[in-house]
Amino acid sequence: MGTTVTTPAALPRTYLWWLAGTRASAVGDAALATALGWTAAGHGGATAGLVLTAVTVPRTALLLFGGAVADRFGARRTALAGDGAMLLVVLVLAAVDRTAGSAPWTLLGFALLIGTVDAFQLPASGALPRLLVAPEQVPRALALRQAGGQAAVLLGAPLGALLVGAAGLAATALADAATFAAVLAVTLRIRPSAGPPHPPADPGPALGPGGLFAGVVDGVRVAWRGRVLRSALALAAVAAAGVLPVVALLGPLLVRERGWDAGAAGLPAAGQAVGMLVAALVAARRGTLSRPALGAGLGLLAAALGTAGLAAAGTPLAAAAAAAAVGAGSSGFAVHLGPVVLGGAPATHLARLQALLTFVQSAALALANPAWGALAAGFGAPVALLGCALLTGAAGGAALLVAGAGRR
Repeated sequence: MGTTVTTPAALPRTYLWWLAGTRASAVGDAALATALGWTAAGHGGATAGLVLTAVTVPRTALLLFGGAVADRFGARRTALAGDGAMLLVVLVLAAVDRTAGSAPWTLLGFALLIGTVDAFQLPASGALPRLLVAPEQVPRALALRQAGGQAAVLLGAPLGALLVGAAGLAATALADAATFAAVLAVTLRIRPSAGPPHPPADPGPALGPGGLFAGVVDGVRVAWRGRVLRSALALAAVAAAGVLPVVALLGPLLVRERGWDAGAAGLPAAGQAVGMLVAALVAARRGTLSRPALGAGLGLLAAALGTAGLAAAGTPLAAAAAAAAVGAGSSGFAVHLGPVVLGGAPATHLARLQALLTFVQSAALALANPAWGALAAGFGAPVALLGCALLTGAAGGAALLVAGAGRR
């Protein structure tokens, strides 16, 4: 009886409108990221690497502070401020590109701005589903959000390539601006109904460098003291180290070692994306397992089997099929873990816990990528993939043990 599926219920129209707006904005973001990367690559590999780094560094460094700000002023207010700031940034980017061109320093500066705004926008947006749907609907709401995000990446990347090739960076930025205007209009109209629309009367330390830092520390303290939250965040970190490098880092290395042509390089990524999308759509339609630890563990075991299959793949199609299993398993893990973190966070700490979840995954990935890359360089990509499979399988086994202990 512990594996029964929760009864689906219609999601609120308010949430669906907000989700449609944010997923449209995600399509624009993916298109702009592709256009920025392509434009930066025109100035050489070093510039392209710097532009990519300029987005990720401030996003990671300020993420926990962004969560503290969102909890201080409210997720909706912070999301509105972030969307408004991004609208302004991309409009200025379009104007500068149209009038002065895209010099390396221009691209670098706008990348820094985008990464900085993301650090405040992402935790706020991640907290809003908890405020827009009933608690029992959170798993399906997050699954639908994940499916929409994956679809946005699949649509946005080729759209960005098409726009930047046909009309340039400025046109792509204007298209992204239109999506931000749309999500601003939607967010202005919504009113959270599942929680307080404004911060509590005593939201915490006063705003300022010391107050923000104290808010960050308080978020970490809440996560550490909560056994379920602490375990979920640790599991998320281990899963990120074992799953995320599989297709993004080790997939291309495997393709080169196998001697397949360049056209095969995209097949694992495509397979992973399809697997993630299908699994998230199934969870959004049917609901998730009533025991999150069981669902998360089964998802990680499926991803581990897919990773091992990728290591043994002898053809590009076999690699794509194995990567699809990795994507489906990782999506199954995410749709069960996400509601645990979001649902287990106190109402006063929603954005900080979302920021912390993203931070621990990013930190784990930053440590894992060089390690798996070095292992692949020394012993081959299949050996590194098997190492990922072992780590992911161990994390899945640990989750199943927790599920079994909880049942007794």
